Amino acid sequence: MKRLQRKEYLDKLLALRKKQIIKVITGVRRCGKSTLLEIMQDELRSMGVQEKQIIAINFEDYENKELRNPDILYSHIVSRLSNSGTTYIFLDEIQHVNNFADVVNAIFIKPNVDLYITGSNAFMLSSEIATLLSGRYLEINLLPLSYSEYIESSGNENDLNRKYINYITNSSFPYTTEIQDNPTIVNDYLQGIYNTIILKDVMQRRSFRDVMMLESIVAFVMDNIGNTLSSKKIADTMTSSGRKIDVKTVEKYLSALQESFIIYKAGRYNIKGRQLLKTMEKYYLVDVALRQVILGRQGVDLGHLLENIVYLELLRRNQHVFIGKSDNLEIDFVTINGQDISYYQVAATVRDENTLRRELTPLQNIRDNHPKWLLTLDDDPDINLQGIRKVNVLQWLLHKNKPT
Repeated sequence: MKRLQRKEYLDKLLALRKKQIIKVITGVRRCGKSTLLEIMQDELRSMGVQEKQIIAINFEDYENKELRNPDILYSHIVSRLSNSGTTYIFLDEIQHVNNFADVVNAIFIKPNVDLYITGSNAFMLSSEIATLLSGRYLEINLLPLSYSEYIESSGNENDLNRKYINYITNSSFPYTTEIQDNPTIVNDYLQGIYNTIILKDVMQRRSFRDVMMLESIVAFVMDNIGNTLSSKKIADTMTSSGRKIDVKTVEKYLSALQESFIIYKAGRYNIKGRQLLKTMEKYYLVDVALRQVILGRQGVDLGHLLENIVYLELLRRNQHVFIGKSDNLEIDFVTINGQDISYYQVAATVRDENTLRRELTPLQNIRDNHPKWLLTLDDDPDINLQGIRKVNVLQWLLHKNKPT
């Protein structure tokens, strides 16, 4: 199968090539970080970079076990630095190296070095890297395949509705495009990713002991995609079901889950007050198919799953995504990128007049002139409703009517 080029991410790396900054690629396990590094290396070769100028090490490969020792790693890399031209260094899953920030810093300050590293846990950024390398790195958060990339992998843009159902059912993790014809294998693959994240990236790294409690919280969050939550609400729900837990412990679990990139938090933003609110945020899954693996098909709300897909797409297109509050009304998403602000409502269908009115009212309540969007699965022509663009969300996901 032809390897997807992950063009948007590759373009970011190419724009940063030879810049005096460490490129840190983060993301959930199996989202394609290693493949992106390989694509970047192939691109460099096509540009005339010699093989001796490329050093690539994957620390999950058992053959590189000795290189997890920082002193051995440093000596290995320094001995291979090019005497002419730039040396491009790719360190994959760097968190396996003891005291890796020290060796990364020592390598980075060498002349004519262009450094790229990946990691599957944000904890490394908040602790090891951020402390020692503050101001010297730029993080690129890699997500699994977008709907657009998924369609690209299929070879054509036929049957978009059917492929959307496959996308949310078979997963957006890249490898699933190769095994999607066998649902049992897909399910086992996703279960394996989930188990590894829970046991290694969360339990082991944070030294948590109650895996059943953690999994109960994950299941609760998965079951409440698109609903506002608070740590207190989660704690109260767990306690009422006979699993007593306090708010601070819930917050630790949620923080660890975010660090592993299995869930993302969208805070609430007061549109009129132009300020971020401290409570009642929403959580979204890095891949909606994981919900089906853990919860089955029970209680599936297609509107909330679509909302999750749109949230992840907005993350790809924007740095800051919030849920909006305007008086007593809620706007599904507010995106802020410098002075650029946009508002989005998301619904599976608005062909019912009452539903259409309910979705439009929050946007109509906003009195500024920033772009306003209503995204639905309705296969209808795009229309402008008093300054609100109602568009087919699948076309929007394919960048057919992307905001300029």
